[in-house]
Amino acid sequence: MTIRITRRAALGAGFAAAARPSAAQGAALNVLAHRVHQNVATGAQGGNVSDAFARASGTAVQWTSFDTGPLWERLQREASLPSTTIDVGFVLNTMVSPRTVQLFEPLEPYLGREPIEDQADVFPGLVDGMKAAGTLIGMPMRHASSGLHYNAEILAERGITRAPRTIEEVFDFARRCTYRRGDGTPVVGLLMPGVTYPNVIDLARAWDGDFITPDFRCVADQPPMLNAIRALRELWQAGAFPRNFAAIQSEDVNTWVQQGRAAMALNSMGRNRIYNDPARSRFPGRIETIAVPASETMRGRFEVAPAKVEFWGMVIPRNARRKDLSWAFIRHVMSKPSTLAMALNGNGPVRNSTYEDPRMRESLPYAEEERRVLRVARVPLPAFDEAPRAGDIFKEEAEAAVLGLKTPEAAMASVVQRVTPLLPRNS
Repeated sequence: MTIRITRRAALGAGFAAAARPSAAQGAALNVLAHRVHQNVATGAQGGNVSDAFARASGTAVQWTSFDTGPLWERLQREASLPSTTIDVGFVLNTMVSPRTVQLFEPLEPYLGREPIEDQADVFPGLVDGMKAAGTLIGMPMRHASSGLHYNAEILAERGITRAPRTIEEVFDFARRCTYRRGDGTPVVGLLMPGVTYPNVIDLARAWDGDFITPDFRCVADQPPMLNAIRALRELWQAGAFPRNFAAIQSEDVNTWVQQGRAAMALNSMGRNRIYNDPARSRFPGRIETIAVPASETMRGRFEVAPAKVEFWGMVIPRNARRKDLSWAFIRHVMSKPSTLAMALNGNGPVRNSTYEDPRMRESLPYAEEERRVLRVARVPLPAFDEAPRAGDIFKEEAEAAVLGLKTPEAAMASVVQRVTPLLPRNS
């Protein structure tokens, strides 16, 4: 189905209301972003949000794009100068740390003066992820949420005719779907790109677990994380988790799912399109995507696991010269019409209401499942300066536990001991 939105419908009064700055006209608004942000904001499928702002405000938008690493380096450098010509920048949630808060404008005063449209409609976990040291410095624009992908054809071959409803069933199905198919293809029951903390978090969240809490306590030795590590260890012993799991990358997961070498996979929900691509997949239309199921023990508390969500947000450098104009652009991009337009251009929408639009549901078969996740999802851990080092420690210890070099209890106790001194409250 080809989705078309008329210019009047997509770029109408809602855009104009959100993009009405004071003294907006003048030099172009300078936005420092990743190429994907520019693509979804200027796409043709849903409508050109960038041009809509220019017409409503009288100010053109000038996009400058970089890859993630160079983008962050450039944005930090610009925000550290006495002044900058950058009006709006994009940051990942992992960059919103107590140290970097000083580089960007606090947004609470702007929300108080000129609130965004229906802020309660924006998923709260995404807004919370743009806060550090109690300060909101960004508004979310694009997300990637974790989901469980399963091959309905492979499950059916093993006598399973429905999706798993609990995390316990995920592990049971994984064992039952570890076999060799009739054409000789070996199948593992569960696949994910290694045992780094963001991946293991998706399992621990089935029991509402964490690696590091928002108030910077390392809780890797608590039952939820231990449950996840024990489950992976048992699946590996049963051959239902890849023997070479430590070497598996995201692209490997794509290939394995497309080839039918994995019955189920934990990965970003957006991979559904890749897994069902008729040009690449042996199972087009047979790879289903659902929210990560919660544990049976969480019944009545969570409808689905509060799996991880990673996302980009828009910030205003503290040394920017036209902050009211910057805020006008952010309000415009955050409006309901803009969010829908960008979603139809391929963006991960940050509003609950976007998932209710029939055009969205038509273009995204897992729309309702993704919405269920986003209602409870949260970042895998709070941002802090030593996060990469903490992540390396977790990976090292988790691999040792899954391989049987350490017990899960000993490995996770070591994680707590080694990571705790790195946390902001202890450093």
